[in-house]
Amino acid sequence: MVTNKTVFFLIGILLVVLGSSMLAPYAIQIVLNEESHSFISASFVTIFIGILFVLANLEKEFKLNLRQTFLFSTLAWVMVAAFGSLPFLLSTQSFTLSEAFFESMSGITTTGATIISDLDNSPKSILLWRAIMQWLGGIGIVVMAITILPLLKVGGMQLFKMEGPDSTEKILPRTIEVATIIISTYIFLTFICALFYWIFGMTVFDSVSHAMTTIATGGFSTHNDSIGFFKNSNIEIVASIFIILGSIPFISYLKFARGNKKIFFQDVQIKGLIYLLTVSIFIMFFYLILINYESSLLDKIRISSFNVISILSGTGYVTDDFGLWGKFSLIFFLLLMFIGGCAGSTACGIKIFRLQMLLIFFKNQIKKFISPNSVIITKYNNQKISNSFINSVIIFIFTFLFIFLIIAMLLSISGLDLITSISGAASSISNVGPGLGDIIGPNGNYREIPDLSKWILSAGMLLGRLELFAVLVLFFPSFWRN
Repeated sequence: MVTNKTVFFLIGILLVVLGSSMLAPYAIQIVLNEESHSFISASFVTIFIGILFVLANLEKEFKLNLRQTFLFSTLAWVMVAAFGSLPFLLSTQSFTLSEAFFESMSGITTTGATIISDLDNSPKSILLWRAIMQWLGGIGIVVMAITILPLLKVGGMQLFKMEGPDSTEKILPRTIEVATIIISTYIFLTFICALFYWIFGMTVFDSVSHAMTTIATGGFSTHNDSIGFFKNSNIEIVASIFIILGSIPFISYLKFARGNKKIFFQDVQIKGLIYLLTVSIFIMFFYLILINYESSLLDKIRISSFNVISILSGTGYVTDDFGLWGKFSLIFFLLLMFIGGCAGSTACGIKIFRLQMLLIFFKNQIKKFISPNSVIITKYNNQKISNSFINSVIIFIFTFLFIFLIIAMLLSISGLDLITSISGAASSISNVGPGLGDIIGPNGNYREIPDLSKWILSAGMLLGRLELFAVLVLFFPSFWRN
């Protein structure tokens, strides 16, 4: 008889880790005399439920089949978001259930959309918890992207499968082995990022909080003006560098650690990311010149670079309200939201490699028109690519855009205007954070949108973060049949 004990055992482990993470914000509550015990209460409940899950699902041998792996992928994110919302619900800031879950889902999916309108005067414990949620979500999606999603063959992710057993039953020991190197790299990058933030003028609290959300390409900030609050070009440069490092496939760090010292110069996806960033920055730079944006040439380069890197990676940090730059900037940044960063990184969106595969597909079709009898062998990163693989990529892109349209329509039905509906849908499914327009634009937040819209956007965040099909497959009756 097939059971889901391993699934709930692993979820129990995650809840214990999540509950333990709540002790750090609780320490902040004690040190700063915030006169609240919300985090210790939330921690106790989360750890208690987690331990119950672990004890109730103990087995001699833990295995995951394909169906259980799909179930775990989605259920883990939903459960972590649900229990991660407890500190918000129990806080003195009077979060509603919709707001608390939205903020929690935005954190764990590294989206960066927020309902908090006054970050500068919010409790430090809440601000730290938001950063921790994004940091945990970032490492969680990296481990999934390298160990689980390739085995599920989600939208071409099998291209990034690590060498090792193909069987999902052997995924647990393999995940532990890979996760050790990944987590070590992730912690190291976070520490170095925080150190540079501190050196260039951030407080210890701000540097740690922003380092966690920078590496996770999440974008939660501790100030209303985001990175723009510091008015420091050195901080923007540090942020840009570490956002790019977080947007690079972490499988490259693994290969580097295993002896491939040229991987960062050889990987086709990394080269595609750098090329796209360079072209996009030049386009935005010349556009700022064209509209006579009031700043020096160096400032135009800095502003263009930072905002392009932030939006393309899905981080969502802002220094300027690009919504005021004209209609072209709105369309251009909306396009960048869809593209996203590299697969196997903390970045989001359609991903660079899928666009590269789409271009290869178009090129091959043109070749076939010119030479119908020619035999074309498709390769990507020196790997031979099958037609079924290309088909899975094309289907993913089509599904991504189709679900974006559905979310946009649902948001408009819930009462939002056209710009807010379209940009909100793009922001949620691409896990970017800020949208466009007066309500959810770079200088706005999501507090004023209807509760129904918050739930729709939360679902969009989950779909986008888990590569769509890992969630959608759960709604097919055939999935639940043995």
